[in-house]
Amino acid sequence: MAKQKGSRIIIHLACTNCATNFNKRSEGVSRYTTTKNRRNTPTRLEQKKFCQYCNFHTLHKETK
Repeated sequence: MAKQKGSRIIIHLACTNCATNFNKRSEGVSRYTTTKNRRNTPTRLEQKKFCQYCNFHTLHKETK
């Protein structure tokens, strides 16, 4: 039998600086994939991650 769907979901984090920064190393938007617990963090997740296009640590927000 199949298990019930848990409270953990897969989310995508995208760089907030890539859309407005024109002095990037190369074209593109940095994206990370992670999981979060829907019950503990119902709001959108924000983390500082390394952006390979901006070449430094920037704020990454959860996308829809």
